[in-house]
Amino acid sequence: MMIKISAGLERAFATGGFHEPSVEDLRDAAGVSLRTLYKYVPSRDDMVHAALEYRNGRYLEHVFQDLPKAPEEALETILERVAKWMETEASHGCLFHEAVAASPKDVRLRELLMRHKSEFACKAAKAVGMRHAQLELMLILEGLMQNWPLFHEAALEASKRLGLALLRAD
Repeated sequence: MMIKISAGLERAFATGGFHEPSVEDLRDAAGVSLRTLYKYVPSRDDMVHAALEYRNGRYLEHVFQDLPKAPEEALETILERVAKWMETEASHGCLFHEAVAASPKDVRLRELLMRHKSEFACKAAKAVGMRHAQLELMLILEGLMQNWPLFHEAALEASKRLGLALLRAD
């Protein structure tokens, strides 16, 4: 039941932002009664967290499932999958950043954002054999995500050049 609710909440926040959807909109998106919604996620803050936790799992699976073993191929695949995600799931930018922007004083949201970004960076660095350059790799990936809405394929190609240069300099 929690997966169904979280998936619906993710869709609602991804399409309507974090201020616009009413509790009734969130209930409808989750496909449950108001009583069931509050049983599993007792507050709007909990609804945001449940949606983002669900999104984190989907995103990590999308990017890291069945990567090639060769570091250069793995890096290119990661970047291409991030671009594909941006194209199909996040045309306005990172939903985690959007959530923090909507509630900048929410410490739990900031911690969730940091955990999401750290987990992603760690997995990416491990997949391409660059654990010592985790921050540098994360800056390239974040640059792709932040610039995708403006530059699309050009952002992907620039990210590939930077990522491969970093990998080869290693």
